[in-house]
Amino acid sequence: MNYVIRSFELRGPRSLRIATLFERPYRRIVDDLPVSYVGFTIPDEFFVGYGFALDGRHRNLPDLRFVGGG
Repeated sequence: MNYVIRSFELRGPRSLRIATLFERPYRRIVDDLPVSYVGFTIPDEFFVGYGFALDGRHRNLPDLRFVGGG
């Protein structure tokens, strides 16, 4: 995402914002990445559903389900 932001900034947009549905601030690799809109801040747990899978399964669940710590 940092690369994408830098690439767009070279083109001189009037504004540029980052939006994310899920955020794990304690897992963030780039500290200075300015996220303007956050849907949910989620805990440091493994989850499945809503497109996230465990061993290729549970991806089609309509919601998130936490399945364990870390």
